Amino acid sequence: MNQDNGGIIGKINTPTTSVASGVWSIEQQFEAQSSSTWPLAFPQTTIANTCRFNDGSSDYLNLTLPNANGDVNKWTYSFWVKRGVLGSLQIMAGTRYSGNFTSQIKFDASDHLEVNDYRNSYLLRKITNRVFRDTSAWYHIVVSNDNSVASPETEIYVNGVKETSFSTTNEYSQNDTNSFNNDYPNYIGQKGTGDYFDGYICEMIFIDGQALDQTSFGAFNPVTNIWEPIAYTGTYGGNGFKLNFSDSSNLGDDTSGNGNDFTVNNLTSIDQSTDTPSNNFAVGNILDNGADKSPVFLNGNISYSVGSAVWRYVTSTIGVSSGKWYMEQKIGSYSFAGVTDLYHITANSYADSDSFVGSEALSVGYYSQDGNKYTSNSASSYGDTFTTNDIIGIALDMDNSYVYFSKNGTFQNSGDPTSGSTGTGGIALPTSSNSTGTFLFMPSLYNGTMDVNYGSPAYSISSGNADANGHGNFEYAVPSGYFALCTKNLAEFG
Repeated sequence: MNQDNGGIIGKINTPTTSVASGVWSIEQQFEAQSSSTWPLAFPQTTIANTCRFNDGSSDYLNLTLPNANGDVNKWTYSFWVKRGVLGSLQIMAGTRYSGNFTSQIKFDASDHLEVNDYRNSYLLRKITNRVFRDTSAWYHIVVSNDNSVASPETEIYVNGVKETSFSTTNEYSQNDTNSFNNDYPNYIGQKGTGDYFDGYICEMIFIDGQALDQTSFGAFNPVTNIWEPIAYTGTYGGNGFKLNFSDSSNLGDDTSGNGNDFTVNNLTSIDQSTDTPSNNFAVGNILDNGADKSPVFLNGNISYSVGSAVWRYVTSTIGVSSGKWYMEQKIGSYSFAGVTDLYHITANSYADSDSFVGSEALSVGYYSQDGNKYTSNSASSYGDTFTTNDIIGIALDMDNSYVYFSKNGTFQNSGDPTSGSTGTGGIALPTSSNSTGTFLFMPSLYNGTMDVNYGSPAYSISSGNADANGHGNFEYAVPSGYFALCTKNLAEFG
């Protein structure tokens, strides 16, 4: 042991997911442990892919299970979900034989989690008192049933914690026949006749014949105390399946070994996403988009539409106060690209009915129609105009307090995002006594549509560019030193 380096003696300093060698300083060891790089705090697994559902295009998966019946008294669902649309009925999973024989796991129109089994009447119906309105985070949901016992209880776990507070609690009677594990058509993303889901689903697992709790699928990281996925190592039963969405050409592929593949409806390869519980990407904040909340959110909150002749904005779900960050937005019509200080939320300065980035204090916008920059509602010459299908890149340097804009890969005003404290060609971030020091991306649009890309786009990328850490998929090269806005990068640079 060398007193100067405070680490373990070895040849090289190499962290991996299973071993580590070399000289490790105390700081390196702490950072590696905090990010669960090494040493492993528990049998962690990485979820690489998820499926993004868009209720606007009626995306869903369906399958009629091959066995006449599984164990109709004992089964388990486990899956991760990141919500998009709020305030409407959204089905994640269930079955439907007819309107009189259905089962559902869903968010209701008031954003409560509900599990039900309806067979001419509700044999099972549990509705949480808790609401689920965080569209920036992932929820792990486990529903476990064993009604072969004398006093059945269908257990619901969210992020490792059992739900115990319900507004409605109708439990199965002993040996009630279930619709969940019957020979009915199974659906993921809708109920069979609508109520389509919008958002992200991954690691959709169904277990036939076992009532398992949350510990088979996740664990609390003892360093961060965050609930994280672990690999399921058990059996699935004949009707069981696992959808990990690893094959973009076949998003319904069952990887359990049972071959219970789902039919894909309206989903394409672009709906495979890398926004997962293992690496959570920023999306649009559905709770922060103006006074009348008029933008329509689609594609898991990375596509937006405004159908009236007004300006609307959508801020990112993640704000940053340090580091260098990059995103792109694909233009639909009249648009602004830009950033805003978090002060705009606390001061409600954008609550009027016609707001866009750059129109208020502590914000910077780049406008499609004249190419001007707007800083705290003061316009001046900046760059080229842009229009439908142009891609605007935004490089936000929070270490030096500058923002840079590119059009189709070319930074405007001879901008050099790597210029550091000189800010060559960049726009200085505005400050005042009200500044919070935390900025959000804030795309704005007028009577049209827009797609944003924080690293997991809803549109096809012709070239494909990741950041230096290998995260994100962008049309144009990410400037050196800049990174996609996701949790893995935030752990290192945020």
